[in-house]
Amino acid sequence: MIIWINGGFGAGKTTLAAELHRRLPDAVVYNPEDVGLMLWRWMPPNSDFQHLPSWRELVVAAALSLRRHHADTLIVPMSLLRDAYRTEILGGLADAGEPVLPVYLDADAAVLRERLTARVFYPDNPEADQAARVFGLDQVNAAVAAATRQPIGTLLLRSDRLTPAELADEVLARASLR
Repeated sequence: MIIWINGGFGAGKTTLAAELHRRLPDAVVYNPEDVGLMLWRWMPPNSDFQHLPSWRELVVAAALSLRRHHADTLIVPMSLLRDAYRTEILGGLADAGEPVLPVYLDADAAVLRERLTARVFYPDNPEADQAARVFGLDQVNAAVAAATRQPIGTLLLRSDRLTPAELADEVLARASLR
C-alpha cells in the first residue's frame, strides 16, 4: 500500500511519516521533494517544482518502482494542494493498480502559521531559511481550503488536535496495518 500524507506546510506530514516508519520499519519513506531538487539540478529552479509536468510524471514512476522493487508499504509525506496535481499523481498510482490511502492533515491556519514561524529549515543559511518560511506561509490559506476539497476516501485528520501517535493509530487502523 501507498500511504500518501498530504496537508499544508507545518501540518505534521514529516512527523507522522516518522511515526509510521517507526511502527513499520520495513516500509520505505519516499519524499517526492527529492525528485524536484533533482530536476532543479538540470534546469533553473522556479518557484514550485510541482508545476513541472516532468516532476509529476517522475513522482509516479519512482513510487511505482519503489513499491515494485523495495517495499510493500510506501509512506509519502508530500503536500499536493492543487486538485489537478493531486488527481494526476494519485490517479496515476491507482491506474497502475496501486492501493493508495490518501491522508490529509488539517489544522487551523493560526496553528500552521505558528509552527512555520518557529521552524528552522536551514540553520546554516538564513536567506534560504527565510525563503522557505515565506513560501510555506504563503501556502497556509490554500492548505486550509484544500482540506474541504479532498476526494471521497481520504482520511481527514486534525493534526492540531491529535498527537503524532494518535494520528498514526488512525492511519494504521484505516490501512489495516496494525
